[in-house]
Amino acid sequence: MRIGELSRLTGASVRSLRYYEEQGLLRPLRRPSGYREYRQPDAATVRGIRLMLAAGLNTATISELLPCMTDDGEALAPSCSGMLPDLHRERERLSNAAADLLAARDRLDTLIQTTSQLDPADPSECDAVTAPR
Repeated sequence: MRIGELSRLTGASVRSLRYYEEQGLLRPLRRPSGYREYRQPDAATVRGIRLMLAAGLNTATISELLPCMTDDGEALAPSCSGMLPDLHRERERLSNAAADLLAARDRLDTLIQTTSQLDPADPSECDAVTAPR
């Protein structure tokens, strides 16, 4: 199948499919004309890539994990327990990022609360605030 058909089948944009190829995640056949030729298993690979991207994994990690995935008929599924250390590492990275975001939100809540306690009738409080851009 050609790239447009794979795009329609998987919901991945043509641009994303080209990016996956650049990253070594997809390896389509090339016709003599230069057109990419995808096989049916490539659709499962794309769905697996998208699942792992949605889980917060980067393409370098996905590249390491793809050899441990097999097509279960609908999508890619883990096929070796050797993936566990990588998955645990990525989960820890995401947990840390989530904690950082929550801490930033808490600081913003403090700013909002402090600001809401100011007297809105006192225009001198806003002298340092610039007009919206």
